Amino acid sequence: MDFPDALNALAQKVRNQREAIQTEEATKNAFVMPFISTVLGYDVFDPLEVVPEYTADVGIKRGEKIDYAIMRNGEVQMLVECKTGTSGLKIEHASQLYRYFAVTNARIAVLTNGTVYHFFTDLDAPNRMDEKPFLVLDLLDIDESLVSELKKLSKDSFDLDSVISAAGELKYIGELKRAIAEQFRSPSEDWARFFISKVYDGSITQRVRDQFGPLVTKAAAQFLNDQVNDRLKAALRGASYTTDETAPAITSQDPSTDDLDRDTEIETTLEELEAYQIVKAIACSDVKPHRVSQRDSKSYFAILLDDNNRKPIARLHFNSKKQKYLGLLDEQKNETKYPIDGLEDIYEHSSLIREAVVRYK
Repeated sequence: MDFPDALNALAQKVRNQREAIQTEEATKNAFVMPFISTVLGYDVFDPLEVVPEYTADVGIKRGEKIDYAIMRNGEVQMLVECKTGTSGLKIEHASQLYRYFAVTNARIAVLTNGTVYHFFTDLDAPNRMDEKPFLVLDLLDIDESLVSELKKLSKDSFDLDSVISAAGELKYIGELKRAIAEQFRSPSEDWARFFISKVYDGSITQRVRDQFGPLVTKAAAQFLNDQVNDRLKAALRGASYTTDETAPAITSQDPSTDDLDRDTEIETTLEELEAYQIVKAIACSDVKPHRVSQRDSKSYFAILLDDNNRKPIARLHFNSKKQKYLGLLDEQKNETKYPIDGLEDIYEHSSLIREAVVRYK
């Protein structure tokens, strides 16, 4: 697998298994070691590349261990400290990283709970780990703009100088994005006052703030929804709904597939597109993302491999207001409809989705 595919495959594994991971050791075995090996490409069983339980005595502190040290040419390049997957990441969890960072040659320190990875360096003071990460990777919500930077830390593409030179910009862009997101979720008084002043000419009294405050929050939410809808509409306009005219007819057990060629006046909903992304993420543990496509019809929303009617991965029956169904087909193209109450229920059928993908491969 190439780098993005390996990252997405691990993200899917985290989605499927994170509820079952309750201890730090389980977190390391299930998520962190695969991140180091399958994503970054280091051999976790080669002590010349990865040293578990790395020890570097610090002052009066003796015998303390860091979970992993990633080596290159006999020198420590990255330090990795793990916490249990059930806990959030806080700066106080990084105390060992601080100490080890100062006594090794490492320029990169990683604090993780297996789901979220905080990457630190020494931008503020030489050889002293920063208090804030320059890169935050959340496997449940991967920021695609960070993937190319993360790849620079992999074994095959290791480019420490490039990472360090970009770290300052990444750090502040990341902090700004999180600050902006927080303002959209819960506007501060200063943020609200700024926008009120753009539409209200009078004095901004407490009464005016009380009146306009909820409107600022509502406008921010509607703006984000409009942006999402515009991008989805643009994607749909650019999507191809033409069928493969040379493809043979679907078997008699599956006559409804003809609707894909016959239907017009199709309305694709945001919920269908979100469900499609979930199925695609599951399927991407076995195939590259570009091979998973979608076609909508009046009867159902089809998710296909290689944009081929003969390779249905799943069907979304979302037209009924009373009950939604996820349709999955067996080897004879017989469909079983599974009721789902929320999109998260799709993950319960991950194994069947992957089986369909593997069957067509």
